[in-house]
Amino acid sequence: MNLIENERLAVLAKMGNDQAKEDLANNFKPFILNLCKKTFLNGYEFEDVQNECYKSLFKALNKYNPENKRFVAYATTSIKNALSNLIRSSTRHDKTDSRSILTLTDCLEHTLAYDIDFVEDELFPKIEILNLKAAIGKLAKEEKELIEFVYIKNQPLKAFAKQAGIPYSTSMRMRNRSLERLKEIIGG
Repeated sequence: MNLIENERLAVLAKMGNDQAKEDLANNFKPFILNLCKKTFLNGYEFEDVQNECYKSLFKALNKYNPENKRFVAYATTSIKNALSNLIRSSTRHDKTDSRSILTLTDCLEHTLAYDIDFVEDELFPKIEILNLKAAIGKLAKEEKELIEFVYIKNQPLKAFAKQAGIPYSTSMRMRNRSLERLKEIIGG
């Protein structure tokens, strides 16, 4: 993190420069993501914790006085304190679950995946497959057979032409026409 650059951006952002605010947020992003990966709060999503960190960053920016303090130290302390307060308030609200908070140590941090899987990442491919199956169902019998043979069974187009008893050039036109129809049906 470039301290001088962040000081300059903080002063510009304090004067109302929105681009400087955005650049400052981008410069603090690795620090914030690192803190969020190491902190689990019961009832909070990863993005919620991340948003609390950014909220604390901008609150520190509003209270920042360039004559009294260095911004980076002030902001990092503010963000850490905000997370600590969040952890304390979370434990006060949830006395029944003693495992409501998990702060990862360096040892545990390397055993867990850094990438967070989201439901959408699994759901969208399944929806796309269902849409594709429905579109294939709307094709003519010969077109379905070609698509199944070439793309599902992963066989060469020449083998399909030979099996169907048609010239290879005809099977190429048939494949292209089938793919165009699929594209139209799906809406692409």
